[in-house]
Amino acid sequence: MIDESWKALLSEQFKAPYFNELKQFLVQEKKQFLIYPPGPQIFSAFNRTPFSKVKVVIIGQDPYHGPGQANGLCFSVAEGIKSPPSLKNIFKELNTDLGIPIPYSGNLEPWADQGVLLLNAVLTVRANTPGSHQKKGWETFTDAVIKAISDNKKGVVFLLWGNFAHTKEALINDKKHFILKAAHPSPLARGAFFGCKHFSKTNRILETESIAPIDWRIEK
Repeated sequence: MIDESWKALLSEQFKAPYFNELKQFLVQEKKQFLIYPPGPQIFSAFNRTPFSKVKVVIIGQDPYHGPGQANGLCFSVAEGIKSPPSLKNIFKELNTDLGIPIPYSGNLEPWADQGVLLLNAVLTVRANTPGSHQKKGWETFTDAVIKAISDNKKGVVFLLWGNFAHTKEALINDKKHFILKAAHPSPLARGAFFGCKHFSKTNRILETESIAPIDWRIEK
């Protein structure tokens, strides 16, 4: 279910009592409700971006809860699904920052394949019920993921968008890594996200570290 590099790194988490309780919770949820994303895609962020490839981390809160939207990558939607408002604003900023055309597709797998870990703090959600799987154990797991990246890698760029993501700064060693903070891309932030230029800034940092930059284009 999860890439071997992550399985080894997070082995203690999978053995922990909280993770067993989380699994039992999900088993019961699936008996009564439709859960997003589909089971094989719950760990898509890890399978698309093995630990050795992580260059950039973007932190979201929990998956989209509408039909067919969530694909296991934060802010991303499955192929053929209309981009939600936050993702539209991400693409608008990308367009003004780097001149990249706004794509039709909202599937961010091309970013993940290049080393952008698109990590939601909570990896599952009940259909049409936002936040329904919060405080069930996922946050403990994903906090451990962020800490493991901080402890075991160097020169990773963390993009923290919005107040929730900003709380994760405490898990990151800013002596070893780069932290860029901005408002959330949601329309509720009333445009405060625009002008952050995180895409160009990220690439400049990566190039300074002699790491290949991200091609942020989505070709569909």
